[in-house]
Amino acid sequence: MSIIVTGAAMGIGEAVALKSAAEGKKLVLIDRAEEELKTLKEKIISEGGDVEIIIGSVVDPDVAERAVEVALSRFGRIDGLSHNAGIQRYGSALTTTDELWDEVININLKSAFILSRAVLPELIKTKGAIVMMASVQGLATQNDVAAYTTSKHGLIGLTKSIAIDFAKYNVRANAVAPGSVDTPMLRNAVALSDAPEKVMNTINAMHPLGRSAKASEVAELVCFLLSGRASFITGEVVKVDGGLLTQIAGSPTDD
Repeated sequence: MSIIVTGAAMGIGEAVALKSAAEGKKLVLIDRAEEELKTLKEKIISEGGDVEIIIGSVVDPDVAERAVEVALSRFGRIDGLSHNAGIQRYGSALTTTDELWDEVININLKSAFILSRAVLPELIKTKGAIVMMASVQGLATQNDVAAYTTSKHGLIGLTKSIAIDFAKYNVRANAVAPGSVDTPMLRNAVALSDAPEKVMNTINAMHPLGRSAKASEVAELVCFLLSGRASFITGEVVKVDGGLLTQIAGSPTDD
C-alpha cells in the first residue's frame, strides 16, 4: 500500500507518516521543512520503512504532480492521500488583510483541491481513500480566526464533494476534525501570549478529557480511515476532540 502524506515534517503529518510506516505502508512525504523531512526519512528508513520525500509547497501544482510521479515510479500505485499541511493565522473579517486571507486559504484549502486533482486518477484505479485534516473549527468557531475557520469549513465541503463524486469508483473521502493537538503549530500559537503556561492550561481545560490530544492519537484515526477497515465510511467528518464540541459551556450546577 502506497500513500502520499503532506505536512509530514512535524506534528500530525509526522505522526501519520510514522504510524503508516510502522504498518508497512510505502510513503511519499511532502513538506517545505527540508531538514526536518530529511531527518524523518532517515528515521523511517532506519526502521525498515520505504519512503521518498518531496521538498516543496502543497500549493504548487508541480509539487503535487511530482509526488504522484515519484509514487508511481517507485511503488507502482497510489492507495491514499493524507493531507495534513496547514497554517493557523489570526484576525477577524475586519482585521484580516488580503495577503493573510490568501495565504491561509491557499495553504489550508486550495492545496487540498490541487492534491486531490492530481491523485484522484490513481485512486480510481486502486479504489483508494483520501483523509483531509480539518478541525473542530470547521464545525464551529472562535474569536479572531476568520480565515482559518473559513478554510476548514471549506475543506469539509470539498471532502464531502469528493466523497459523492467518486463513490461510484469506490474512492472514499473523509475528514478528521481534531480539537487542540499538542503540536509545534499549537505551541507556536501559545507562545504568542504573554502567559503561555496559563493559555496552555486553559486550552487543556476546554476539553472534557482535561488535556490536548497527542499527534499520535489523531494519526490512529487517519490510518484507520485510510485502511480497508473503514471500507464503508465516506463523506464523514470524524471528531477527535476529547469531547470538546459535545459539551455546552457552563452549567447551572457549576460551583
